[in-house]
Amino acid sequence: MKTIKVFGFSILLLAANLTFSQDELQITAKDSIVQSSWIVGVGFNAVDDSGNVFDDIFNVGQEWNIVPFPSRVSIGRYFKNGLGIEAIGTYNKYKSGNIIDAILILEDINYYGLDARLTYDLNQIIGQTGWFDPYIGIGAGYTDANNLGRGTYNAVVGFRTWFSDRWGLDFNSSGKWSMNKGDGATNHIQHAAGVVYQFGIEKGLSKRGEEKLELLAAIEKEKQRQNDSINEVNRLRDGVLLAERLEKQKKEDALAAAEKAKLDALNNKRNAIKARIEKLGNIYFNLNSSVVNNKSKVVLDSLVSIFNEIPTLKLKITSHTDSRGASTYNDWLSQRRVDKTKDYLLSKGISEVKLITEAYGEKMLLNECDDSTYCPEEKHAINRRSEFVILEF
Repeated sequence: MKTIKVFGFSILLLAANLTFSQDELQITAKDSIVQSSWIVGVGFNAVDDSGNVFDDIFNVGQEWNIVPFPSRVSIGRYFKNGLGIEAIGTYNKYKSGNIIDAILILEDINYYGLDARLTYDLNQIIGQTGWFDPYIGIGAGYTDANNLGRGTYNAVVGFRTWFSDRWGLDFNSSGKWSMNKGDGATNHIQHAAGVVYQFGIEKGLSKRGEEKLELLAAIEKEKQRQNDSINEVNRLRDGVLLAERLEKQKKEDALAAAEKAKLDALNNKRNAIKARIEKLGNIYFNLNSSVVNNKSKVVLDSLVSIFNEIPTLKLKITSHTDSRGASTYNDWLSQRRVDKTKDYLLSKGISEVKLITEAYGEKMLLNECDDSTYCPEEKHAINRRSEFVILEF
């Protein structure tokens, strides 16, 4: 599916490149046209009132009447839908010796015309160019010609060509049919050419500009669709990664919980063993003696039972003296006591690797009974001891 989408986008870009070059695929001022405006014009008009509407139509010398100065003014409003409303005023002069209403006139006669017409821009049908505007129209007016006033039905065909958004030229020909022929007035043709100026302009895109805009919109839509697809893929990928992270975290939490439970179990076991050993208490020695007495043997036998229950148990045995006597002597005596304590456990089958020993002499008294303090015997007896510390279990 992803391949199909990429292929579709490639076809769209190829079509864009075939229609427009890379530089052309941008909306520029050239793609805008005037869609509605006011137009004023000044120019010349020529009247053919010979009575022979289509005979000798180009017989300018005898049948066309032209004055050598601007003789036509116009103003009109033109709308986006192609319709336009225009008012036109013209002046001319029938020249002596020309044919007017099929009669050769012998004197100059003034011509006045005032017309209104509705036009339609043919570019609405054939497509906008921005510089060439052909049009047709119908209208009505009043003409005073050959000393006869007459109402007329009018039809026009013409075109404007533009040099800029403001300035251009207007060329047109109008047929004028008299509303009342009973007074001798005939139909006539009026040609016009002049300069036109636009103002009150409202612009819009030309047909080519609209094609560009439509293509750009299609490309942008396709890009957005692809971005949406990529974002969706990324979202799904992020969702998978998040799920994997959560699963990994879950496993890590489970392992941590198991490790904690294991550690707690070990601590509980250690505390239980420690409590049992502490409940047994220390073993004590008589003054200046390293002999393990019967009371101490009871404690050590109970300790042997704990060793047998817990084969991985390792202990550190520390032995001490009271403060009486020389310190060197007390060091020697505490070493004797720790050796005797260890030997008793070894005699009961406890492996030597499970026993670590250390002698402290009088360095670790449990009370204030040092060399400078008098204490009764029962207080000194507390310091003459072997203690047990758990190393492993």
